[in-house]
Amino acid sequence: MASAAPAHRARVLRALGIMPWVRRAASAPVAEPAPETAAVATGGGECVVVLPAGCSTRELDLIGRALLTGGPAMARAPRIEVRDGRLPAAPEARAYLVFGEAQAHALGRELPAARLGQAHIVLADEPADVLATGAGKRRLWSALRNLRRALGSLRE
Repeated sequence: MASAAPAHRARVLRALGIMPWVRRAASAPVAEPAPETAAVATGGGECVVVLPAGCSTRELDLIGRALLTGGPAMARAPRIEVRDGRLPAAPEARAYLVFGEAQAHALGRELPAARLGQAHIVLADEPADVLATGAGKRRLWSALRNLRRALGSLRE
């Protein structure tokens, strides 16, 4: 009976038009550092997302899906949470997407003036406001468009 399940699965996948991929050789698992830690440690990243602490799962999901539309530089951007008005680290990046004025003020307090002058900072609404209103979503899309343009011009 054990061989019937894989055969049935293969028939169902063929009927759905899905090509199953088979791994050729097993490789040793590679432990990857957390995205936030890796980008902060290496510095000089493309983009950093600054969020308020305690975002709900729905808010984080919405932000993650929105960042996916901006390509790999934005999708893989580290997400830093502001707790008690302070950033845990002052990450160096060429662009910052900041959700909310309180987070923008915390970023302004933590980053040196020279870095603030060189970085492109884009402000969006708080994640709860983005999730709740259509106007917040429109402003988020506008902020993402501005950030994509800034990242494109920074590469040139």
